[in-house]
Amino acid sequence: MTTDDLDDMAALLGDPDVMRYYPRTKGRDEALAWIDWNQRLYRQEGFGLWLVTLRSTGEFVGDCGLTPQEVEGTTDIEIGYHVRIDAQGHGYATEAATACRDLARDVLEIRRLVAIIHPDNTPSQRVAEKTGLAHERDAIARSGQQVRIYATAL
Repeated sequence: MTTDDLDDMAALLGDPDVMRYYPRTKGRDEALAWIDWNQRLYRQEGFGLWLVTLRSTGEFVGDCGLTPQEVEGTTDIEIGYHVRIDAQGHGYATEAATACRDLARDVLEIRRLVAIIHPDNTPSQRVAEKTGLAHERDAIARSGQQVRIYATAL
């Protein structure tokens, strides 16, 4: 993810349908900050969120990857994903999340992986389950929002 991806990321993170389970959408400056945050993660952690594109055309579909996240005082590595509304339902999030899970386990040697999901976001919960994560508990995120923690040992 680079600043060259700002238009795609701003459209994705600014879409009210994509962001319906977040406190709010993100503006263009916040999308740029999202890219900067990921570039910092690449340098500091060796991973972050990456673009999801179609192999056949290179068309931007969304983002997916690994990020450290704190919930209720514990920091875990989260697998996260966003997919454009018109591209949802085609298995792209599951395919990308599965690849990230495998990277976490096989290359990064991460031993625990979580997904932090809004309780009403059943499509994201299904992606987590297809990736091998199971509902572990309900919690309160740093934003104060109620979330479901899906987790697996790797």
